[in-house]
Amino acid sequence: MNIDGNSIAGKIFYDIAAEVREFIKKGLPPPHLAVILVGNNPASETYVNIKKKRATECGIDFTLLHLQEDTPQEELIAKIRETSNNPAVDGLIVQVPLPKGLDEKKALQEISPDKDVDGLHPLNIGRLVQNEDSLLPCTPAGIIELIRSTGRDLNGLNTVVVGRSNIVGKPVSLLLLKENCTVTICHSRTKDLPGIIKKADLLVAAIGRPEFIKGDWIKEGAIVIDVGTNRIEDKSREKGYRQVGDVEYRTASGRASYITPSPGGVGPMTVAMLLKNTLKVYKEHRAL
Repeated sequence: MNIDGNSIAGKIFYDIAAEVREFIKKGLPPPHLAVILVGNNPASETYVNIKKKRATECGIDFTLLHLQEDTPQEELIAKIRETSNNPAVDGLIVQVPLPKGLDEKKALQEISPDKDVDGLHPLNIGRLVQNEDSLLPCTPAGIIELIRSTGRDLNGLNTVVVGRSNIVGKPVSLLLLKENCTVTICHSRTKDLPGIIKKADLLVAAIGRPEFIKGDWIKEGAIVIDVGTNRIEDKSREKGYRQVGDVEYRTASGRASYITPSPGGVGPMTVAMLLKNTLKVYKEHRAL
């Protein structure tokens, strides 16, 4: 059965919009999300436009600060600090990847941790490790919501995460531990990856390789969360490509009890959790 990320995200957007309307009725300003975009990466521009559309639909003010491709590191840092210090801004993200020559790690560290609605500041990751309340990384938080939607008891579930990135693999492993799953993290040097995956009751695939995980590796009845958004050539389509995940969907969907499609699975949840974090910060700033 497909896990419909669009439907689940839609419910979250609906709830956020309803809450924002109530605050505005009380005479409060709406939440305010700012995004810093450097350069003209087409994929980044698409993602920013989606965030703007969803934020606006939820009644959240949205500001795009678009800097030139050749913006120096010092100028980017200054803009991040200025925006972080703006009391009218509740949440701030820097759209990644940044153009070549800019230090992404240093840029993200300049965001005020209490406005870091992407949940990627080292302080927020540290709070996650310590099991303290924090702004959660959006994609991992969305993944947990998708898994919970299945209604399965997660206690002790044998879970395999394929991928160890700072954005998805590592933080989602920490969140799964909080759900009392038994977690194995795999990567490019893992020995007998098919054998490990075949034992997984829950698989989170975030390796970034199109259909790398074969459908016959999936255990019968497993839950499969496919984070992959890979483009492969397809001249029969108008755009010349089609999007596939990291898992061979056609075969895997016949073996899994629940599986996320790509697109339409994890992607919508990332934006939903971004706006959920923005609302959380907004309420904390105003002690609501």
